[in-house]
Amino acid sequence: MVAAILAAQAGRTVTLLERSERPGGATVSEPLFAPHPARLSRYAYLISLMPQELITRLGIDLHLAARKVSSFTPTRRNDMPGGLLIERTPGAATEESFRVLTGSDEEYRNWCAFHAEMRSMAAVVAPTLTGPLRRRADVRRAVIAAAGAQIWTDIVEKPIGDMIVRRFRDDTVRGVVATDAVIGTHASLFDPALLANRCFLYHLIGRGTGEWLVPVGGMGALSNALVAKARAVGVDIRCGVEVFEVDEGTDDVTVAAVTQGSEITVTAGHLLAAVAPAVIDGWQGRPADVPTGAQIKINMLLDRLPRLASGVDPEIAFAGTMHLEEGFWDIEAAFATTDAGNLPPVLPSEVYCHSLTDPSVLDGRPGATLTLFGLHAAVDLFRDDPEASRSRAAEAALIALQRHLAEPLLDCLARDRNGEPCLDIWSPVDLEHSLAMPGGNIFHDDLSWPWLADRYPADTPAARYGVEIIGSSRILIAGAGSRRGGAVSGLGGAAAVDALLEMA
Repeated sequence: MVAAILAAQAGRTVTLLERSERPGGATVSEPLFAPHPARLSRYAYLISLMPQELITRLGIDLHLAARKVSSFTPTRRNDMPGGLLIERTPGAATEESFRVLTGSDEEYRNWCAFHAEMRSMAAVVAPTLTGPLRRRADVRRAVIAAAGAQIWTDIVEKPIGDMIVRRFRDDTVRGVVATDAVIGTHASLFDPALLANRCFLYHLIGRGTGEWLVPVGGMGALSNALVAKARAVGVDIRCGVEVFEVDEGTDDVTVAAVTQGSEITVTAGHLLAAVAPAVIDGWQGRPADVPTGAQIKINMLLDRLPRLASGVDPEIAFAGTMHLEEGFWDIEAAFATTDAGNLPPVLPSEVYCHSLTDPSVLDGRPGATLTLFGLHAAVDLFRDDPEASRSRAAEAALIALQRHLAEPLLDCLARDRNGEPCLDIWSPVDLEHSLAMPGGNIFHDDLSWPWLADRYPADTPAARYGVEIIGSSRILIAGAGSRRGGAVSGLGGAAAVDALLEMA
């Protein structure tokens, strides 16, 4: 949608082919639990990486709201329930929460020092997410000048687990830091390939602050605004069109697709493909490596928020990200277990309540929404028996939540018209089937560093913007699989159009 709008604004004639029956892909919102009117996004739920300047460039009206708190992590130590509260802007309550949890002020000082360095790094890296890619050496010099050499080494050159273990002492605190390295990414925190590091960096640099914001009106407010804008600038949107082959010629690209049971072809000067790179390989008859998706997502509608064993007000605890069974070594153990082909009995997870920040998604209905995201639920665990595996993974994730509640979650869930609990569960295999997203990988592929290696050839606009398909001059990656992709950002679409305009 972003690519289509920007290309049309630049004077191009644009046809958008959408596989589903409505535009918006993974960002649509809809009532999931009839007859309740509450509108939930089945897939995506927060925004961080989409720059304000891109929203302004698109000319759309999108309101993003800040959550009341950053996170709450319920704990049970010496059989006593407690927790770590981190305010949106850490202050006295956060400091006291650290003190009660760890018994000293040292860990809070460590937390503040580390995040001050990360904010300085984010202020440097975030502006480089648009425009031509910078070289690694240039970004390194700028980060070191702004934030010091240690943070560059910790984030870019050594496994993120090494940094976390060295800088922090408490397992809960370490886990709160570590979770950003493995959301949607199946990798060890000590991965020598630094995949977890790349995931961590993207989670902490969005909009220059790393704050994850709530789209008011639900994620569908974004897709609806994009659809309206695309139509206003003349984009021809065709839904229910599934591409199966692409032929690139010297002067044009021919796309073969199926719609309503019939084959059609569309010919254009260029193809901007907002799909996973593996899908493009399939279109062109090349072998494709299927990436690994690694999450279970559960959407819930409740009559009321459940009470917590710790006694913390649920409207505080669920307002930000609630970390569940996400101690540092819990996360690492879950990776080892799933990497060996087994599902742990309790899955490290996190949950938050969109409706506390944005009640409009309830459409006037009393109650609350909850979104739970379970980590390290690797796609291969679901291949042999998708339904049974989905149920086991959902149970393992919900146990992580129930352990910290003072009442049964089931007593709080709303019921649909059939009397069933309002639970909507999605595994990586489900995402693969419903969204044609290989492996159910929410980033479309392994995340890349948001810069060019110093000696990487960048003699074409596509290479300079990180949207190139090797061996192709008329097909550009315009989605999350671009070099600066991942999450709901629009960065891939914007980069593809910028490269396209330089090619003219």
